[in-house]
Amino acid sequence: MLTHLFKLIWNKKKQNFLLMTEMFVSFIILFAVFTALVYYYQNYHRPMGFEYDRVWKFGYNAPREISDPDSMAAFRGSVRQLIRSMPQIEEVSFSSENIPFGNDNNVGGVNYYKKNVGADKYTVDDSYSAVLHVSVKEGRWFSKEDDAAKEKPVVINETLKKSLFGNENAIGKLIGEGGEGMGNMKIVGVINDLKDKGDFAGPHNGLYRRVDTGNYGGGAILLKVSSDADRAFESRLFKVLSSTMRNPDINIQHLAYMRTRINNIRLIPVIITLIVAGFLIINVALGLFGVLWYNISKRKSEIGLRRAVGASGHSISGQLVGEALVLSTISLIVGSFFALQFPLLNIFDLPALTYLIAQGLAIAFIYLLVMICAFYPGRQAAAIYPAVALHED
Repeated sequence: MLTHLFKLIWNKKKQNFLLMTEMFVSFIILFAVFTALVYYYQNYHRPMGFEYDRVWKFGYNAPREISDPDSMAAFRGSVRQLIRSMPQIEEVSFSSENIPFGNDNNVGGVNYYKKNVGADKYTVDDSYSAVLHVSVKEGRWFSKEDDAAKEKPVVINETLKKSLFGNENAIGKLIGEGGEGMGNMKIVGVINDLKDKGDFAGPHNGLYRRVDTGNYGGGAILLKVSSDADRAFESRLFKVLSSTMRNPDINIQHLAYMRTRINNIRLIPVIITLIVAGFLIINVALGLFGVLWYNISKRKSEIGLRRAVGASGHSISGQLVGEALVLSTISLIVGSFFALQFPLLNIFDLPALTYLIAQGLAIAFIYLLVMICAFYPGRQAAAIYPAVALHED
């Protein structure tokens, strides 16, 4: 039966070539769409790695009249003390603008001897882990004992550890920033990956440097507030901080809102792709349905003759559906060859399992679409009476 179907398709290869090309293009597009969906789904189900609930971000610029590191350190200390004096504040942390769910990034090279990788760099203080409840997997977080350290203490995430050291122990090793050699930054801790770029972002290399309290400029203050912190408290906090900073360009944002915003931004290209893919699928379905319907009208005499010699309606219907499945199989074999190049060549640096799952979903979807489109024309063919078909011929 299968050999007979291949012969029928080969005899009409010019008529079927356009349909197979349409299926091939549809498979490639569906493969790309499912790859994005599977990747987003896998990232969404990764552990968050930190707590963002009841965490507020306060952006600020330091007063211009502060002109030396000691004054900057004293200023930050007074601000911290002022904020901690409020009963609704549980913890305070100073950091750079590169914070969870923020728009600012600080990407640069990190090296371990000749191995150099890109990493997202964060400048944080000792209480950063307490505000976000970051769990340390190996070693420790920053503390007062780092004040007199000869090398700069840094904390890295699990992804950066694997990129630089594989399965080796990273604690105590020295790394540099974008060059070669041993470097002057000492790893004191390794933390789990944080989904600080949104629920749908993949794992990325992360390097956490200890903030210098005497640095100039501004940044962000992360506040862990109690459950009874309401809008009235937020308004009062804003007034206190704006008068202390003597700067009108300040703002307070909730990390929960920032998370929702960045998730929506990341979903926009996927939604657009889904809409385009949806129109393509509709066109493919209509084209396939039309071709099968046309084949029935052109092959009435053939179908009538087969019914006259004893072929059942189920066999007629099965033949038409089988032809459509064989056409789709040929297209999927060619499409799968190109799809397999993505995990083999590590294109876009995604896990191989993501590509394989997406390929399987795209194949299943094409087969399901073909069976749905071929079912009704097959039923119509099975209902043709031999006498009527031969009479029309």
